[in-house]
Amino acid sequence: MELTGESPRHKALKINLEPDIFGTIAEIGAGQEVARRFFIAGGSSGTIAKTISAYDMALSDKIYGHSDDKRYVSKQRLRKMLSVEFDSLTEVLHNKKSEKTCFFAFANTVSTINFRKDNEPHGWVGIKYQLEPKSEPNEIIMHVRMHEQDNFLQQRTLGILGVNLIYGAYYHYNKPNNFLQSIMDYISTDQVEVDMITMSGPQLDYIDNRLLGVQLVKNKMTNAVMFDRNMKMGQASDIFYKKNILFLRGSFRPITYVGFDMIRTGFSLFKKETKCTKENTLIFCELSLNNLYEKGALDERDFLDRVKLLSGMGMNVMVSRFQHHYELVSFFTQFKISKLGLVAGIINMKDVLKDRYYTHLRGGILEASSLLLPKDLKLYLYPAKKRNSEELLTLEGLNLSPDIRTLINYFILTKKIVEIKNVNEKNLHIFSKEVLRKIHKNDSEWEKMVPKYVSKMIKANNMFGYKNLN
Repeated sequence: MELTGESPRHKALKINLEPDIFGTIAEIGAGQEVARRFFIAGGSSGTIAKTISAYDMALSDKIYGHSDDKRYVSKQRLRKMLSVEFDSLTEVLHNKKSEKTCFFAFANTVSTINFRKDNEPHGWVGIKYQLEPKSEPNEIIMHVRMHEQDNFLQQRTLGILGVNLIYGAYYHYNKPNNFLQSIMDYISTDQVEVDMITMSGPQLDYIDNRLLGVQLVKNKMTNAVMFDRNMKMGQASDIFYKKNILFLRGSFRPITYVGFDMIRTGFSLFKKETKCTKENTLIFCELSLNNLYEKGALDERDFLDRVKLLSGMGMNVMVSRFQHHYELVSFFTQFKISKLGLVAGIINMKDVLKDRYYTHLRGGILEASSLLLPKDLKLYLYPAKKRNSEELLTLEGLNLSPDIRTLINYFILTKKIVEIKNVNEKNLHIFSKEVLRKIHKNDSEWEKMVPKYVSKMIKANNMFGYKNLN
């Protein structure tokens, strides 16, 4: 447990003693732990107008309406709870409270661990609140995954998390990174993981939620965050549910003709082998957190430029903390995904197939390969040109030790590894680093190395250090 920041009791008491903060706390699925912490702190009558816990589904539907997806632990259900409770509160009390009162509605809908311990404990937590009297409300919504293996402990953690969220919403709203860090006061990522958060409203509209998502990864509050093709942050379980996933790792700074061809040819094979369609398949371009740092600091514009280019080409984007390919694969396989495919360049895989990278694993590269190539994954290998030659470098041409060669042959025989054949060989000399170098030198040759959409966007928005000299 992280004993940083103010204690939950001190935070609850401080809010209770604020004369102008007044609201409702609605909780479903994990007791009334958030409300309890305000009650035991003292002075709660000055803060809490109502607490409610509508556990029965019929009663919950009566109060909050039916959810279109029929799920009770969902973002849609949480937003209904927040809207109903906030509207009810302000409608009844707007003329009965002080002119200085800022109203709030806090809500959570949670599935804690069951008796058999075979479910996925997770929940949606949020607050709809005013920072100025009579103003339009702000809204903060987050998704959490709980890792403790005891129902009581999960309830306790959610109680602390709820207090931290309400406190941060009022006292750290103008410093987003401080706000994120304060959410985890007196709890740790071993207990709960925040894998999605959005902040919106009149006083929060300066916040870019995409950068907020990256900060979740940077602060180790989660291992990965996702952005859809509209550049909106999403929650993994919802995005991946019963979808086929094809992904590619890279820096994408910028994406080149080679990167685009890897996706095109990889998807063609994936589609043929899995019988998937564009409608039930998502393509993800994954960026390691290390790829986002320039001179030791997060280059926010550079990151947003990469997301904008990839999203504009119809790709989804993931930012992760994973160093090894097998860690990324393991992340995907914990969700309900239909089929999973990884497209990788032969040069990158040459490094992946080295024993020295897996000394931290008891089973070494054998253990790593079993994690990299689980039952439902296919690895599609994209070739390269041999150095100073027009000849293609393929698996057969790699200089591998006999034991690794035997392992690779097994995966080829079982069709876990498939080499991509129909590639555009004339572009294999292109590398992102070379494109970037030419952009910085104002060498127009770079425009021939990337798709037209990419070059047009780079020039129109002065991305990656491009300077229009005309």
